[in-house]
Amino acid sequence: MSCSITEVLVHEGKLLVHISENGHSFELDCNENSPVEAVMRFIESAAGINFNDQLVLCLDMKLEPQKLLSAYRLPSDDKEVFIFNKLRLQSNSPPPSPEQVDVLEVADPPPPALSQDPHPLDDAPDPALKALPSYERQFRYHYHRGHAIYIRTQAKIEMCERLLREQKVQERAVEVGRGNLEQYYRVINQNYNDFMKRYSQQQRVHSDLLANFGRDIEKLRSVKLHPSLQTATCKCLLDFVKEEHLRKSAETCSSSHRQFENKVSQFKQIFDDVKRRVEELLNTRASLPIKNLEMMIKEHQRFINEQKSIMQSLSKDVSTVKKLVDDCLSCQLSSSLRPHDAVSALGPMYDVHDKSHLPRMQACDRSISKLLDFCQDKKNEMNVFVHNYMQKITYVSYVIKDAKLQFPVFREAMVRQDDIFADLKLVRGIGPAYRACLAEVVRRKASMKLYMGMAGQLAERLATKREVEVRRREEFLKANSVYIPRDILGSMGLYDTPNQCDVNIAPSDTNLLDIDISDLEVYAPEYLAGLRKGEKPVNVRDGSHSVEAEEIALDALDREDPEELHEGCELVEIAGTSKMEVENAKLKAELASAIALICSLCPEMEYESLDDSKLDGVLKNAAEKTAEALHLKDEYGKHIQAMLKAKQMQCVSYEKRIQELEQRLSDQYLMKQKHSNGKDVSDFALLVEKADDCKPESSGGGETHMPCISTSEPMDEVSCVSNSFDAKLALLNRQPSKGREGVDENMLDSSGMLNPPLDSSMMEPHREELPINEKDGKYKMPGQLGMSMTNSSTAESMPEPHNILPCDATADSGLDPKVSSELVLKLQSALADKSDQLSETQTKLKAVMEEVVMLGRELEMRQKLLDESQVKEVSLHCWSSLLILRECSQNL
Repeated sequence: MSCSITEVLVHEGKLLVHISENGHSFELDCNENSPVEAVMRFIESAAGINFNDQLVLCLDMKLEPQKLLSAYRLPSDDKEVFIFNKLRLQSNSPPPSPEQVDVLEVADPPPPALSQDPHPLDDAPDPALKALPSYERQFRYHYHRGHAIYIRTQAKIEMCERLLREQKVQERAVEVGRGNLEQYYRVINQNYNDFMKRYSQQQRVHSDLLANFGRDIEKLRSVKLHPSLQTATCKCLLDFVKEEHLRKSAETCSSSHRQFENKVSQFKQIFDDVKRRVEELLNTRASLPIKNLEMMIKEHQRFINEQKSIMQSLSKDVSTVKKLVDDCLSCQLSSSLRPHDAVSALGPMYDVHDKSHLPRMQACDRSISKLLDFCQDKKNEMNVFVHNYMQKITYVSYVIKDAKLQFPVFREAMVRQDDIFADLKLVRGIGPAYRACLAEVVRRKASMKLYMGMAGQLAERLATKREVEVRRREEFLKANSVYIPRDILGSMGLYDTPNQCDVNIAPSDTNLLDIDISDLEVYAPEYLAGLRKGEKPVNVRDGSHSVEAEEIALDALDREDPEELHEGCELVEIAGTSKMEVENAKLKAELASAIALICSLCPEMEYESLDDSKLDGVLKNAAEKTAEALHLKDEYGKHIQAMLKAKQMQCVSYEKRIQELEQRLSDQYLMKQKHSNGKDVSDFALLVEKADDCKPESSGGGETHMPCISTSEPMDEVSCVSNSFDAKLALLNRQPSKGREGVDENMLDSSGMLNPPLDSSMMEPHREELPINEKDGKYKMPGQLGMSMTNSSTAESMPEPHNILPCDATADSGLDPKVSSELVLKLQSALADKSDQLSETQTKLKAVMEEVVMLGRELEMRQKLLDESQVKEVSLHCWSSLLILRECSQNL
C-alpha cells in the first residue's frame, strides 16, 4: 500500500483518503477485499493519528474497522474517505498549531570575477575586444540570477495551489460532517414531531375529558333506562358506575395531567434550543469562500508568465553576446561590424537587464510571496474554523443524543397517562355503548323479519321447482306409457314424485326489547354518541373525540356492503308483507347497524390514528360523496318528474281518444237509426267510400283491393270505420306540410316517450290479410295491425308498408291458409337469400376499399421514391459537371 500527498484523479483500484483537520490527502492502492482496518493502520503510520482515535466517514456512512471496503462499495471513482481525529473533536482539545510552509530556497549566484573565469580576449590589445568577455560574464550572471528568482517564485505558487487544494479538502470534510449531523437531526426531529403530534392529540382528548367530566356525569344521570331494564338500584346510566370513585379519579387525572404538561413543556424548550443550535451550525460557512482564493491564484499566474518572458529575453541576450565573442575569436567578424560597434550595442542591453528585467522579476516574486502569506493565513483560518466547527458538531450531536434518550421515557409516561384516564374514558363510553345496544336490538328484530321472509321465499321457490318437476314427470310418463307397460315403469321407479319441502325456523331472539327505530331517540338520544341535539360539533382541532369516531365510522361504512347484510333479500311480497314493508325492514336493519357501528367505535377511538391530514382527506371524500349523492338524487327526481309528465300527457291523449270514439259510436248509432230501411245498402256505400279514402298507393300497377266487410253486427262496422280513419291519419302524416294540420296534437304528444305496457282493455286486435296477384308476381304479407289507443301516438314514427290494406278484412275466399304459410316461407327464404347476397356484396366492397387504400399508399411511396431518384440524378449530373470543369481548369 503506497501513498502520495497529491491531488490526483482516483483511478480504478485507488482509494483517496483525506485528513479533515489539515486537508492532507493520501492515495492508496487497494481493492474491494481490503479491510477498513488496513486503511486505518496506514493512516496511523503516515499521519500520526492513533487507530482508536480515527473516525472514518464516506458520504453519510461510517466505516467500521472489521468490515471490508466492498461493504461500502469502495474503492470507487466518485467516493472519498475522510478521517476525523476524535481527540480534536473534544471541547477541551487545543487549537491547531499555525501552518508551517516549507518553500524551496534557491540562493542567488555570486557576482562574476575575472580570476574565476578567465577568457582569451582578456589580454587583447584592443579595449573593445577586452570588454566583450566581461559583457558575456555579466549576461550569464543576469540569466542565472533571474532563473533563481523564477525557481523560488514557481515553488511559492505551487505552495499556494497546495494550500488551496487542502482548503478544498477541508471544505468537503466540513460538508460531510454537516451532512451526517443533518441526517442525524432529521431522524430525531421526525421522532420529536411524531411524539408531539401524539402528545397534542392525547392532551386534547384528556383536556376534553376533564373539561366535560361534569357534563358527562349529568348526561348519564339524565338518561333513564328502559322500563323493563330498571331495577331498584339501577334507574339511569350513571348507576352503572360509582360516582364518588369517579370524582376522585378525576382529581387524580387533573393533577397528573398538569404535571405531565409541565414536563413536556420543559422538554420542548430543550429541543427548541437544540433546533436553534443545529440551524445556526448548518448555516455557518467559512469567512473566505474558496472560489475567491482560487480566483486570486489564477490572477497571479500572470506574474509567472511575465517571468517566463523575461527569462526568454535573458537567454536570447546571452546567446547573442556569446556569438559575438566566438566570432571575434575565430576572426569571422564582417567588415561592416567592428568590435567597437558590438560593444556599443551591448551597453543598452546591459542597462535593460540591470534596470528593468531583474527588478521586474523581483517585483513578481514579492507579489507571489504576498499571495503565499495570504494563502497561509487563510489556511490557518480554515484549520481553526474546521477545528471549532467539528467541535460544535460533536457537542450538538451529544445534545441530540441526550434528547433522543428521553423519548422512551415520555412514551412510557404517555401510556401511564392513558391508564390514569381509563375511568374517565369509561364514563365517556357508557352512553355510546347503551345507544349501540338498543340499535342492535332494533337491527336484530328487523333482520329476523327479513330472515323469516327469505325462508318463505325459499319455500315458495322450492315449491315452484317441485311443481315444474312433477309436470315434467307426468308428461314423460304420458309420452312413454304408450310403449312401456306400467309395471315395468313402476319397477324402474319412474312413478315416484318429489316430496314436499318444509322450511321451519326455530324461535330465536324472543327476549329482545320491544322497541323500534323511533324509540332510540326516546331511550338513547343522539347526544349520547358525542353530540347534543342542536349542539354544534366541536372542532377537530379543539379536542372533540367524536371526530375520530366519525372517521372510523366512515371508513367502516365504506368497507361494509349493505347487500351483504341481507344477501338474497329481494323486495317482493312475502308471508303477508308488502314490498314497502320489506324495504322498510331492510332500511331499518341497515340504519340500526350503522348507528350501532358508530356508537361502538366512539369509546374505542385511539389518538394514534387521529392524523389531521388523513382526517382532512376523509372529510373531503365524505363531502364529495355527499355532493355526488345529492346530485344523483336531484337527477333521479327530475327523471321521475319527466316520467310523471309523460304519463299525464298519455292519459290526456287516451281520454281525448276515448271521447272521439264515443262520439263516433254515437254518430254511427244515429245514422243506423235514420236509415233503418236501407241499412245494408247505405252501410255498404259508406264503407266503400271509406275504403277508397284509405287505399294504399301502388308503386307499379295501381291495383286496388275491395275490403271485405261483415255486417252481421253493428260493432264490426264501427271498428271498420275507426280503422279506416286511422289509416287516413297515417296517410296524412306522410304528406309534407299537411300531416300536422289534419291531426289532433293530443294524438301525437307521446310518440317519443316511454311506452309502458297497455291494459288489454285498451286494445282492439284486427287481422287483415293481403290477396295474391299471380299475374304480377306480387305477394302481399298478412299482418295484424291491432288498432289500439296507441296507434295515434306511434303514427309518426312507424313506417307504413305500401301494399297493406288499412281496413278490417277477412281472409280471401281464394287464398288457402296452407298456401299462405307456404308463401310466407318462400318470402322468408327469398329475404334470407337477399340478405346473404347483401352481406357478400358488403364484404367484397370492404375488400375493394381496403385494396384501394393500399394502392393509394403504394402510389404515394412510389411517388416519393421517384422524387428522391430525380433529386439524386440531378445531384449526380451537377457533380459530374463540376468534375469535368475541374479537369478542364487543371489542363489549362
